[in-house]
Amino acid sequence: MDEPAFSGLRVVDFSQGIAGPHCGMLLAQHGAEVIKIEPMEGDWCREIGKKYGDQSSNSVVYNRGKKSIALNLKTADGLAIAKSLCKSADVIIENYRPGVLAKFGLDEKSIRPSNPTMIYYSVTGFGQTGPNSKLPATDSVLQAFSGFMSINKDHRGIPQRLGILAIDISTGLYGFQAVSAALYRRATKGKGAHIESSLMEAVGAFQTAKMIEFELEGAEPTAPGVPVGTFKAKDGFINVNARRDSHFVALCGLIGREEMATDPRYATVDARKEHEAELLALMKDTMTQRTVAEWNEALNNVGVLNAPVQDYGDYMNDPHVTAVDAVAWVEQSGVGRLPMPKTPGIPPLKSGDPLAHSPHIGEHTSVVLRDLGFSDDAIKGLENDGAVRVLEPKAAAE
Repeated sequence: MDEPAFSGLRVVDFSQGIAGPHCGMLLAQHGAEVIKIEPMEGDWCREIGKKYGDQSSNSVVYNRGKKSIALNLKTADGLAIAKSLCKSADVIIENYRPGVLAKFGLDEKSIRPSNPTMIYYSVTGFGQTGPNSKLPATDSVLQAFSGFMSINKDHRGIPQRLGILAIDISTGLYGFQAVSAALYRRATKGKGAHIESSLMEAVGAFQTAKMIEFELEGAEPTAPGVPVGTFKAKDGFINVNARRDSHFVALCGLIGREEMATDPRYATVDARKEHEAELLALMKDTMTQRTVAEWNEALNNVGVLNAPVQDYGDYMNDPHVTAVDAVAWVEQSGVGRLPMPKTPGIPPLKSGDPLAHSPHIGEHTSVVLRDLGFSDDAIKGLENDGAVRVLEPKAAAE
């Protein structure tokens, strides 16, 4: 296998939660050494949802492949260690509120003189300036603030939060691409960079087409096509997309309503959009007449886009997913055997691979400190003074 693209690079990751850590995790998966500097109590991502020891489902994912060192930045020794690590970093990631790290001398301006070519990535909720810059922000806040909930309404018309941290996750992806581009620029031009991003910017970029649609068409835009939707079958739900003329003709034949294909109300894409309500009502009645499996097979046979609505268990055990190894199963200490879907462009993970392991709080404190030249006695002293938190290897393996 070829050497990973970022092999040999050091990343110091101060970030907590998901957006910043996601960026750091992707850098690790592409070969970088990512040292995660955590508070003594650990990244608050470890508290999202149900806890499994010092992990959560989110911390297991977004800290994979990193080394964890737990520091008390309010102590002189803890802060000195953080500054020492920053001097040798190729990339630094942080997601503190504007001005917080400046108090510790860990902001971009303070570190730049000793590390002029570093890439410093700052991600916040609303950005570094502006009326909302000091406000705390989470994925749910930005889903509401950005208009995202307005396009996700239930049958009563009430805006709903999407049940996945989509804004945080997409912010991490945008961060990874920005940092990757900056690393390429550094390699070709020899220049560092300070990248400032925010959840607010990311959710805007993520929804650009919908915002343009809103500007051109208003709050109730034209349907992307008809018939498109999720329909109730005898024993579950199935999603069908027959908006193209050829697909609609095939669907009409399948349900024994060939005349609809030439009916002026439905014969063209625009006509179907104009008569969406009546066409979808007919579809809803028709789809209840067969099971999901029957519709899936029949629609596939005539080339109409469709998919059964599955849960995660269905997806992970789907014959196609298993045939192409799209989901690996890895052991995570303290949690158990877990599914780990393949990240595009990265080889599948395997149990025992360091890149498949998510560190426990302070699991690598001793290793990182020894790299900095600290003796075991000195590390013990730092631990006794409350400057660092050390997790013994035996405890990390449990």
